[in-house]
Amino acid sequence: MSEPVMSVKGLGNRFGAQVVHENLDLDINKGEVLAIIGGSGAGKSVLMRSILGLQPYQAGRIWWFGQEMATLGDVERRALERRVGVMFQDGALFSSLTVLENVMVPLKEHSGLDENFITQLARLKIALVGLPPEAGDKFPETLSGGMRKRAGLARALALDPEILFFDEPTSGLDPIGAAAFDELVATLHQALRLTVILITHDLDSVYRICDRVAVLADRHVVAVDTPEKIQFFDHPWIRDCFQGPRGRMAYTQAQSVKTEHPASVDSISSGASSALQQPVQALAVPNPTLKPVQ
Repeated sequence: MSEPVMSVKGLGNRFGAQVVHENLDLDINKGEVLAIIGGSGAGKSVLMRSILGLQPYQAGRIWWFGQEMATLGDVERRALERRVGVMFQDGALFSSLTVLENVMVPLKEHSGLDENFITQLARLKIALVGLPPEAGDKFPETLSGGMRKRAGLARALALDPEILFFDEPTSGLDPIGAAAFDELVATLHQALRLTVILITHDLDSVYRICDRVAVLADRHVVAVDTPEKIQFFDHPWIRDCFQGPRGRMAYTQAQSVKTEHPASVDSISSGASSALQQPVQALAVPNPTLKPVQ
């Protein structure tokens, strides 16, 4: 078992009289793809925002890379924040900026590099997520939903994070687009050695790419295990979700893919290497912080 890169202990969140989380514990292990799922109102996005420091919480403690966030000064905290990327729903891009300018924002804020190098790095990130070069000059409202999500992912990857959060990454996508985005996430996870956290309700994504699933219910995490094991956990919401028609269909489809394409993991890894090398060669710009593919 890998060591936790993030830990949540005893988390409590409330909005007035409404208690969202109570005594919630969760460890996020290095290098895994972890899905956080739960019913509507279970507090999935609130948990993500609490972990990221975007949502004040009323109880508990949160650690990043072994350091308790509440005890850190501004300089130490900002240094850790650079190691984490976030892709919000629908990309959450700045509408007045082009895709290229959106991706350049974190680089301008944190990197200290010159404008020309920042521009080329931003174009590298755009290529890395599978967008064509001309997408960089477009404004978000001119893009399809899937392209906006990829642009948001490019911005999340701008600083070469070690941990990447996704908030409902496949929401609003058709089945083909959702499957393609899942493959992109799996590719980047392996190629860049990322730790990935998916806030999702998409069981197809859970079975396709996730190592573990954390289920939010009854104000805390009621179960954490592999997708194949979590479906048999004795809890009413888990039974309804995983043993219902959509859950059984997602599991059956995932098993069918594994049976028909047993080497799919190797092909994804090979594709990741190619996807990384091609834009680097095209731009002829070395990125000293880009993690090597092995």
